[in-house]
Amino acid sequence: MLHVVTGASRGLGRELVRQLTARGDTAIAVVRNPDSARDLGVEVIAADVATAAGVAHLAAAIGDRAIDVLINNAGVWPDDGQALGGLDYDALAATFATNALGPLRVTEALWPALRRGRGKKVAHLSSGMASIADNSSGGWYGYRMSKAALNMASRSLARDLAADGIASAVLDPGWAQTDMGGPHAPTPVAESVRGLLAQLDRLDLATTGAFLHWRGGTTPW
Repeated sequence: MLHVVTGASRGLGRELVRQLTARGDTAIAVVRNPDSARDLGVEVIAADVATAAGVAHLAAAIGDRAIDVLINNAGVWPDDGQALGGLDYDALAATFATNALGPLRVTEALWPALRRGRGKKVAHLSSGMASIADNSSGGWYGYRMSKAALNMASRSLARDLAADGIASAVLDPGWAQTDMGGPHAPTPVAESVRGLLAQLDRLDLATTGAFLHWRGGTTPW
């Protein structure tokens, strides 16, 4: 099975590639800086998923191959400008370009390759911070809003891709010990990824459109 993983240079993306190859799957790592992923021992494609040119380059590099599973993992966390009274709208727009528009660009561009695949699955790494029902603290506008927009995109993709037999879901990795989550997060990256892959393996047209939690079950919208 061929998996394409964006944002594979570190954190969840790197561990996804590691665990996929360890179990015998083939993975392509999509990164902005190819030198950051050479040690993974897989094919590396340099592409910025936040730009039209970067995604066009990715699609050209894939060519006429078949993709079984696409994992849209690339994401950013703006360090500043997310608090009311000091919102940085340029930073918010850049966050949307990567976290929401990027996965949609990549999925649309690789749609023909997904049609050719056997797995026919698209997964998008979201966050519990995108849950409207679970937002009890406010703030973090750019990250929350961009991931909530990604959730809506995945639900629409689930409907629009169903005719091709392609399932789409968003995955909640929990608060994991990535560079973004920090060393004090409660969940080791490897543990989160094992759960994410278990959810992804179970994904089909019966569960397409869902917001799946790494521990099993779903995250509230």
